[in-house]
Amino acid sequence: MSAVDTMSHFEVKPIRTFDVALEVPGDKSMSHRAAMIAGLASGTSKITGFLPSEDCVNTLGAMQACGVECQVLEELPEFGPVAMEIEGRSMKLSPSLRPIDCGNSGTGMRLLAGLFAGQDFSTELFGDASLSGRPMGRIIRPLGEMGARIEALGAKEGCAPLKISPGELEPISYVLPMASAQVKSAVLLAGLFCQGVTEVVQPALTRDHTERMFEAFGVKVGTDETGLRITLEGGQVPKAREFHVPGDISSAAFWVVAAAARPGAKLVIRRVGLNPTRTAILDAIERMGATVIRRPAADIQGEPYGEIEVHGAHLKGTDLLPEEIPNLIDEIPVLAVAAALAEGTTRIRHARELRVKETDRVATTVTNLRAMGAQVEEFDDGMEIVGGRPLKGAEMDSFGDHRIAMAFAIAGLFADGPSRILNTECVRTSYPGFDHHLAAVCREATEETDYQLPTRAPQA
Repeated sequence: MSAVDTMSHFEVKPIRTFDVALEVPGDKSMSHRAAMIAGLASGTSKITGFLPSEDCVNTLGAMQACGVECQVLEELPEFGPVAMEIEGRSMKLSPSLRPIDCGNSGTGMRLLAGLFAGQDFSTELFGDASLSGRPMGRIIRPLGEMGARIEALGAKEGCAPLKISPGELEPISYVLPMASAQVKSAVLLAGLFCQGVTEVVQPALTRDHTERMFEAFGVKVGTDETGLRITLEGGQVPKAREFHVPGDISSAAFWVVAAAARPGAKLVIRRVGLNPTRTAILDAIERMGATVIRRPAADIQGEPYGEIEVHGAHLKGTDLLPEEIPNLIDEIPVLAVAAALAEGTTRIRHARELRVKETDRVATTVTNLRAMGAQVEEFDDGMEIVGGRPLKGAEMDSFGDHRIAMAFAIAGLFADGPSRILNTECVRTSYPGFDHHLAAVCREATEETDYQLPTRAPQA
């Protein structure tokens, strides 16, 4: 049996069987956007399935600091709200009394920059040490072209803190230099405050949560037949509505790999997001030999979701396709674990964006794979993994990166001997309750009740 210490590290030992049914917490990308768009809307929105991670709670706190009222209906104790009513401000926020803390979230900071660029007051956004080293020039440039006045005040050029001062915004047509849903979304959010049509042209398809959520909240968005050209008429005001955030497929990915790489294993994940710009992880795992059954829900309003069922197999290596990378970027660390467990070679290239995530995820993934005895070659834009060697238990650092911590907790389930993953507090930024689910997996629990997270109405 395996043990899990949730305070500062995970202790993981290999398991023999895996027969699991669960729901993962709400989608992180959608939760950020739901807090922002509901806060800009006219009327009161009810949001359920909200992810109570540190990142999303920080974004909700940013909106509250600017006058948005929120009544919590249900919460995950020690983390935050999962259901709430948000009273929108009809596009007109109030100035925050203090700088706004974005924590560890690049999504939160970049999207909030677009939102605050359209306000008539100054705002300062800051984050932790990791976020303060991540590039913000990619949103400062297009927002500046629109008339936003943004200063990067960080010790590293083009990095946070960001000071956003009032400016008259004008619509632009912006060609993204790289495929980035965050940059696209920042420009579209700023475009709400312009008179005229804002246009974004992508080099490849990226997550379309912003476009879908705009439509769900009554904001019309145009998309051409390729899906690469998006247009937005400014001056529209979102309309309040009820919105359910489905489970995060990036969180589900850890359990997908845990099942897929174990012949005879079975996994069912319910009410999980099935947005086609996010399901490349399922395509890759299928190519490697696992069986993946998708059961889309029939009552979709806005975001596709449903149930997935995974049956494990002896996996084979694969090449990740260049066009898959933008929609697979968060799942690459755990896919690299799957590659180490597969027979043959897996090539991951065109993924230079991994270098500027919460950590340099190329370097941190390679370091931990080698610590477990995997054969891996590092490239500037990715890695090549020759799988099939038995993994050995090891002590590894998360390097403060939530996806590295969780990916190598999964690797530990397959290792020959115990593993310890250090500095796992970072997991709170994206997957509250991961330790609970990991502990149940380590017990080889099979009852769905063993995996339920203890949400409750807030105490008076």
